Amino acid sequence: MTELTRTLLHAAAELLAARGVQGLRMADVATRAGVSRQSVYNEFGNKERIVHAVALYKTEEYLDGVRSRLRACPDPVGGVRDSVAFVFDCAARDPLTRSVFSGANAEDMLPLVTTRGHPIMAAATDVYVEHFHLHYPWLARTRVELISEHVVRLVISHLLTPSRDPVHAVVAVTSALLHTA
Repeated sequence: MTELTRTLLHAAAELLAARGVQGLRMADVATRAGVSRQSVYNEFGNKERIVHAVALYKTEEYLDGVRSRLRACPDPVGGVRDSVAFVFDCAARDPLTRSVFSGANAEDMLPLVTTRGHPIMAAATDVYVEHFHLHYPWLARTRVELISEHVVRLVISHLLTPSRDPVHAVVAVTSALLHTA
């Protein structure tokens, strides 16, 4: 990814957090990034493509942290706990994520993680499939996929409707799914 692309994605993410998709203007992205409007169009083509690119960029940012925490913890369920805690910590600090999930300003981006969220769900699920397959090679692939998908769905659910202790909830369900026949 070029430095220009990264700069434009950061600028667009900031604007999306404050204004949502409807309020995003390519000219504002250009101004925030310190480039011409044509540069934004050359890089992304249109508003829909830059919004999609921001969603994928932010997802990859989260998933890099998730992978790191999963690898760092020798206990597979502990790795899930650490990775899920990371997601909730980042979500609390990241203006775009807070805005999307709280419905504050970027509620029009919510479909990118719900009704049109397949690319994000699939990418996140794949990270957990790899983790569980590594630590539980005797489990059938279909079961590993089911457990992984449920981890991701639980995290998204708790981001949408926060509970007192979402990390514990996700870990408890994950443990139950791993240890039942």
